[in-house]
Amino acid sequence: MSRTVQDNPELKRYEIVDDDGELGAFAEYRLHGDVADFIHTQTVAGHEGHGVASSLMAGTMADVRRRGWSVLPYCPFVKAWLFKHPDFIDLVPKDERARFGLVNPD
Repeated sequence: MSRTVQDNPELKRYEIVDDDGELGAFAEYRLHGDVADFIHTQTVAGHEGHGVASSLMAGTMADVRRRGWSVLPYCPFVKAWLFKHPDFIDLVPKDERARFGLVNPD
């Protein structure tokens, strides 16, 4: 079964849905200018333990990069995901990385 990551600007969140349109997880954000504050990530009951939230983050961060946004990872899951995927840490402004415990490998 394939999953699609999409922005839902009305609800201010990214969502991952399956082929039937069933919601698997979402990541809420607040956008100010070109900075997205990620504040909460939740996996829908029944979808836990299948990598749905990680797939959501991969698609979300790819879209954030495409849009030219920066990220402030207030959500612990988003912060942990970024820590494990250093190729996306550049989305967090350099002067904010220490605040979130993210170290640029450069």
